Amino acid sequence: MVQNLPKLRRELENQVLVRTGRRVQDLEVELFPEHVIVRGRASTYHVKQLAQHGVRDLLPEIRLENAIVVG
Repeated sequence: MVQNLPKLRRELENQVLVRTGRRVQDLEVELFPEHVIVRGRASTYHVKQLAQHGVRDLLPEIRLENAIVVG
């Protein structure tokens, strides 16, 4: 991850919001040199999966922890 981290974080958050139709509340993306953590709340597992695909759209090879809570 060589890009500007604050810019990349905003791009990832925007991509997740677009992919999920803004259905993830309290979205937070944490960036680390070798992995990404996505946090927030979603009403369904489908939305949680869509959020994961949003990150994969931009960073297909990164290790990803999807910590979005469904409930």
